[in-house]
Amino acid sequence: MTRAATAATAATTVAPPAQAPASRQRGTGLAARLAHGAPAAMKWLWLAGLAVGLLLPLLALFRQAWFDGASQWVLGARMAALVSGPNFLPMLGRSVAVSLTVVALVVPLAFGFAYALQRSCIALRPLWRGIALLPLFAPSLLPAIALVYLFGNQGIFSDAFGPGGIYGFWGIVLGEAFYTFPHALMVLVATLSLADARLYEAARAMGAGPWRTFRTVTLPGARQGLFAAACLVLTLVITDFGVPKVVGGGYPVLALEAYKAVVGQQQFDRGALIGMLLLAPALLTFAVDLALQRRQRTQLGSRAQVYVPAPERGRDSACLLLVLAVSAALLAVVITAVGASLVKLWPYNLSLTLAHYDFDNMDGGGWLAYRNSLKLSVLTALAGTVAIFLGAWLMLRTRGPAWLHGVLRAGFLLPMAVPGLVLGLGYVFFFNAPGNPLHALYGTMALLVLCNVAHCYTTGHLTAAAALRQLDHEFEAAALSLGVAPLLTCWRVTVPVCLPALLDIFRYLFVSSMTTVSAVIFLYSPDTVLAAISVLNMDDAGDTAPAAAMSTLILLTAVLAALLLHALSAGWLRRAQRWRAG
Repeated sequence: MTRAATAATAATTVAPPAQAPASRQRGTGLAARLAHGAPAAMKWLWLAGLAVGLLLPLLALFRQAWFDGASQWVLGARMAALVSGPNFLPMLGRSVAVSLTVVALVVPLAFGFAYALQRSCIALRPLWRGIALLPLFAPSLLPAIALVYLFGNQGIFSDAFGPGGIYGFWGIVLGEAFYTFPHALMVLVATLSLADARLYEAARAMGAGPWRTFRTVTLPGARQGLFAAACLVLTLVITDFGVPKVVGGGYPVLALEAYKAVVGQQQFDRGALIGMLLLAPALLTFAVDLALQRRQRTQLGSRAQVYVPAPERGRDSACLLLVLAVSAALLAVVITAVGASLVKLWPYNLSLTLAHYDFDNMDGGGWLAYRNSLKLSVLTALAGTVAIFLGAWLMLRTRGPAWLHGVLRAGFLLPMAVPGLVLGLGYVFFFNAPGNPLHALYGTMALLVLCNVAHCYTTGHLTAAAALRQLDHEFEAAALSLGVAPLLTCWRVTVPVCLPALLDIFRYLFVSSMTTVSAVIFLYSPDTVLAAISVLNMDDAGDTAPAAAMSTLILLTAVLAALLLHALSAGWLRRAQRWRAG
């Protein structure tokens, strides 16, 4: 036997490898148990986060409205005093009138626009959709400022609305219509994209014409989406104070009264009471919408086919005219705001200038406000994307007590029913309480991040949940059979597969944080003033052109960030999801 063969034989007959020390074995076993038990602990951590970020602030709002400083029940007396006031009932009627008018204007227009995008063969549909979504990238004050430049006392069309100009009912309606249109459009586009082509084929086979098919197939199928869009628009309008503050004139509404009670008059009890009233319609419409969604799901078939519209000259021409008219109106508002920020004195001196962008010499917070908004948006997008996706993963892809998952599900959906203004009021009463150990967070960037994540949580959660439901549970089952910890499976498998949804959530949180006003208006300090709030402050100080300039800067930043994220993620998505093409 050669030396090489002898060595080989010895190598195959050596004693078994020495066992690892007992301490290392125990450490490995402990690490494995911790890794496998981490999801259970994380669920309780997420539950605590929901309590701090949402439930406790709402309870603090209710306590402020229900009890006095001596913890005596005073809700009845305060409510009677509020309702019996000479201005309350007229103000309530004005709020309802404005909200219903905006719903009646926006929902049909958004439905027609969505129908043109989904059920017609018009050209350049991505372009029209992009124009329709532009208001999402602007603060709610931008349309109000643009309306002042168009129809105000010194506007181009100052006589269009009579002696009072744009200030009042119609100013609020038009500003809120611009602000809420893309929100309703997204809901209705999603609704119309779910059409079952077999229903339309059956209608044609039975001799139904286009109008009858629309009445008997399209409208009934879109009923739940129409109601959801109406509820969303109603809630956004009745709780927004930005547009009424700029163009409301002598037409006060409830949201503006709540803002004035807290910021201007320091009447926290009155602000809490109005905030509680603003919460009621949102909760009611949210509950009815959920009930309709459950009913709608039972009517959907599992064999539905994608509907592809065929060219039809009359329908396509009408859809194109509607799309052109709405897009022109939206662009007119945006172009007016941008143009006013770049000229010396709109509309009398149209010489180009960048003087209005010298924010450090204006009231409102200067360039610090813009830098703070960028910081807030990035932090909110990072922290919120991680928290939202992991929360959805814990609820949908891990096992646990049914009651705990039910509580988490309700907590993740509840922020949709809480208006930003109401949530901000709750944060004031909870985090600004001297006895609260979390009082140190008040006025900090960390609290603004928490408020924004809580405010936007539901939309991000629904996006993450939709992506996670598309994955087969065999991924987790196979990983568990191999002894792989759930968190490791999530990182190696679930995150790459759901990367498009993660990027959508990141983009949504970034844009929302750049544009939001109502949720953070009560929470900033001089060091954490934000760009959208500086627009409000500059308009208060009479610096309307600089306010338009800051609004334009917010719009451009949000649009560029969305485009940049899309460009940077294109190659990353192709690499991370190359397995789909295999």
